[in-house]
Amino acid sequence: MSPAKREIAAILVQLNQVILGKEDQIRLCLACLLAKGHLLIEDIPGVGKTTLAHALAKTLGLSFQRVQFTSDLLPADVLGVSIYDRETGSFRFQHGPIFAQLVLADEINRASPKAQSALLEAMEEHQVTLDGQSMALPEPFFVIATQNPQDQAGTFPLPESQLDRFLMRVHLGYPAAAAERELLSGVDRRDLVNSLEPVVGVDMLNRLQRSALDIHVAPALLDYVQALVAHTRNTAALTGLSPRAAIGLLRAARAWALIAGREAVIPEHVQAVFASVVGHRMRQSDRDPAAATRILQAVPIP
Repeated sequence: MSPAKREIAAILVQLNQVILGKEDQIRLCLACLLAKGHLLIEDIPGVGKTTLAHALAKTLGLSFQRVQFTSDLLPADVLGVSIYDRETGSFRFQHGPIFAQLVLADEINRASPKAQSALLEAMEEHQVTLDGQSMALPEPFFVIATQNPQDQAGTFPLPESQLDRFLMRVHLGYPAAAAERELLSGVDRRDLVNSLEPVVGVDMLNRLQRSALDIHVAPALLDYVQALVAHTRNTAALTGLSPRAAIGLLRAARAWALIAGREAVIPEHVQAVFASVVGHRMRQSDRDPAAATRILQAVPIP
């Protein structure tokens, strides 16, 4: 077993001990981070979204900050603020929670659009600009945002420009009966997360991310990705995927191939991540679970 495969297996084992019965969703989350993307987890409250984000930070050895998004949240509450120091007679910048390697934007769609927009530059440029000064964020830098269903009270829909910053969106869903029974009779998940030790460090995570970029992609596979994207653009009922979405799909497929222990991407890897990459980039009326499946069925594998 290669060192990369061994490390990935250890990461998955630890995460699956915390979030029970969600192996596929955990693989998608890990693939998103290995592809250097930001992750949106959408589901009802109480199914383990926050716990998963905290477990990822602990397992990957990343500094972690949580921001609870509320209707009165201000951009300064996320980015930081300059405070006047009377002793020195100058302003001192107090860093906000955005200055962490993994930032959890909890219930992001409960904040106003102004507060949501505070994340845009950080997610795209890995820096923030305040008072005309640009400040770099830690590396690696990931945002994991949780979102409640939009039919719940007190939510503000994320605009398309912000949704596009997230490489993938996943749903956890309710646990299976056996997993829920273990949750009821086992150790409290919060205590379990607090006891976790890092499985990999930042250096190993960086190597895994570089390994994902090195996964081979054959010309025929590129033809398949382009055919999927072209289908969305040529179908009137669908939102055409942008070049950014196509690049993200390929990055996610490479990361999925790495997790699967393969040295090259195959069509099945693209299909495995397709719904998570493109689902939130479609129009609201197209965002049903079967939409991505219909696209995959309509485009033949070369």
